[in-house]
Amino acid sequence: MIKTQLDSDYRIGVVGAGTMGRGIAQVALQAGFNVSLVDVKPGVAQQASEFVGKMLGRLVEKDKLDGAARDQMMGCLRIGTTLGELAGCDLVIEAVIEDLELKRRIFDELESVCGEDAVLVSNTSALPIAAIGARCAHRGRLAGMHFMNPVPLMKLVEVISTPFTSPEVVSVLLAVADRMGKTAIKVQDFPAFLAGNCARGFYTEAVRFAQERIASPAVIDRIVREAGGYRMGPFEVMDLVGLDVNFPASRSLFEDSFFDPRYRLTPQYRLLTEAGMLGRKTGAGFYRYDDQGKPCIEADPAAASSPPKRLWLWGHDQAARALLQTLADAAGVEVSVGDKAEPGVACLIAPLGEDASTACARLGLDPARTAAVDTLYGWNTLRTVMAPPGADPELVAQLIALLGVDGVAVCRVNDSPGFVMPRLQANITNLACDLCQQGIAAPKDVDLGMRLGFNFPEGPLAAGDRLGAGVMLRLVEALYDFYADDRYRPSPWLRRRGRLGLSLSTPERPETL
Repeated sequence: MIKTQLDSDYRIGVVGAGTMGRGIAQVALQAGFNVSLVDVKPGVAQQASEFVGKMLGRLVEKDKLDGAARDQMMGCLRIGTTLGELAGCDLVIEAVIEDLELKRRIFDELESVCGEDAVLVSNTSALPIAAIGARCAHRGRLAGMHFMNPVPLMKLVEVISTPFTSPEVVSVLLAVADRMGKTAIKVQDFPAFLAGNCARGFYTEAVRFAQERIASPAVIDRIVREAGGYRMGPFEVMDLVGLDVNFPASRSLFEDSFFDPRYRLTPQYRLLTEAGMLGRKTGAGFYRYDDQGKPCIEADPAAASSPPKRLWLWGHDQAARALLQTLADAAGVEVSVGDKAEPGVACLIAPLGEDASTACARLGLDPARTAAVDTLYGWNTLRTVMAPPGADPELVAQLIALLGVDGVAVCRVNDSPGFVMPRLQANITNLACDLCQQGIAAPKDVDLGMRLGFNFPEGPLAAGDRLGAGVMLRLVEALYDFYADDRYRPSPWLRRRGRLGLSLSTPERPETL
């Protein structure tokens, strides 16, 4: 019977003393647990112990920890080089490299070393827990406990259940995470679990933008930051983490999902990785970096025009149309009335989900005299404009001048259904909805996990609700219609709530809340 009381003699074992293992050991010590840290490589556990001591020492220097408390914590740490030294641990957390067979061998040995009442968990970020423990005899005590990197700073922990995991094990792991000062969410066993799965939409749609030459990585990142409110853009994150880390993780999920098109990558992404252009660490990735490690970004061309004299406006709804009218009034531009644009009049439109070309064809507009602007994201921070192929450059420059008449910055991208932020967010939200549909996590944990695990400005379901489930459904359906690609198939969860006008957090049944 597993130990459910986290008393003073509760001992946590950690297998692997690398970055994740030593981080887990540190937070366990700070939580008042006894810790056994082992690594088969000679000297690695000792180095990890010294590193943990150094980190705790910095907390003492910052008056965040008492010196005596630091010494007491280090006194609760044992190090070793064999799994046999984990005998007697109440909980063992495996934190070695992402190698399925290696993890299986470790769990095989842990079963022979640890008592039947010891809880055994893996800190894997992507490998299915059930697969890791497939050869174990007592699978009810197996689970996942996915910490985010860097462990001492990141609040999220995913507690992952397999079909065999006992409820008591989940309860103990939630209590351990809470005592460590972490926010734990319950997740069902699944490739890349919740956070790693949902985050793929952030990266894979970005590399799709690059493949289609919608805009440069720098422009995409700027839109995501300034219009979308994200802390960093997707290309910045991939270059920071390293393409040698992000690409294999993305490819693994694509393969593990039986090649679901939603996780499809691009040839350019693979070529950069195979060419050794891995991001900041190599001086080149999606960006190129100077000798000081700063990305080399071309400056935006200076605007050299003034607003058009006359204008015809169209918005996908009254609110979008009103935003365009307000700008025209501020610039003193005469607005042409009528359901159809007069020949020779500049046209400014605000479509929902459509690219400018499709909107022009549907509305009967002259593509040479039309530009489209995103009214869903960045209206007060960074406006995104696009024009169909064949648009008059001078006319587009005039419309860009109009869009910046109140001092808000404007950037141009190539024609794209859904612009940039609406398309990116629709992809992320649709994927999050499907995780809810499959029961991988509860809606509240989906949003919490993405905010804490990846610093999203808001959860993907909350982001959908802010625009409206119906609007989000229209965006996804427009992408699906344009590309005829299963990558953009709307989730059943999104379809139902969008059609009914319900919150995307609405559960299937009240008792599942």
